[in-house]
Amino acid sequence: MTITRFCLVRHGETDWNAARRLQGHTDIDLNARGLAQAKQMAAALKNINLHFDVLYTSDLQRAAKTAKAIEELFKTSAISNAILRERHLGALQGLTIDEAPMREPELWKSHLSRNIEENLRDGESIQQFADRIRTALEQIKMQHLGQTILLISHGGALDMMYRIASNQPLDAEKAVAVPNASLNWISHDGLTWKVERWADTSHLEDLALDNLDL
Repeated sequence: MTITRFCLVRHGETDWNAARRLQGHTDIDLNARGLAQAKQMAAALKNINLHFDVLYTSDLQRAAKTAKAIEELFKTSAISNAILRERHLGALQGLTIDEAPMREPELWKSHLSRNIEENLRDGESIQQFADRIRTALEQIKMQHLGQTILLISHGGALDMMYRIASNQPLDAEKAVAVPNASLNWISHDGLTWKVERWADTSHLEDLALDNLDL
């Protein structure tokens, strides 16, 4: 049996995370806490002597700069891949979770209902997002069968990976937290996906924020 393992890492904190502002594809940088979290996460991987075969990151800078802490400590280079981006949140991008229901009441209501076909006005539907993330996982898995893959992405993307690995329905309420700079493990044994461990933040000095994906 060939087991392919993924260590999934959410990027460090941004000012928009702290403000509870929906980021989506908006390219927001890490804040000071986010940079510290990235270094703490990389140090934790070094402390457990993690042997990984390849490092992937979303191309958005909050993920890429989180990956940079690993690159520097492990003397390696990350493969940047736009398919690992967060969900495009359409007209909701840039709004806080307090502003969204006032400025886009119908869209927000549809978003909260987890209507999997709602594209949030020129964004991505949950179904489109799920298809993209599933494609990313399958492509990376097939390229690195039997290896350990370290992957830096986003809260909504990691929540979707959890749904895929656990067979959670796309329209079901969120089941797990995805804190900033958390470590999350899934694997594939050649037949099925499995969630091994989730939302490990024991390496962080302070509490980490959960993702806003609903």
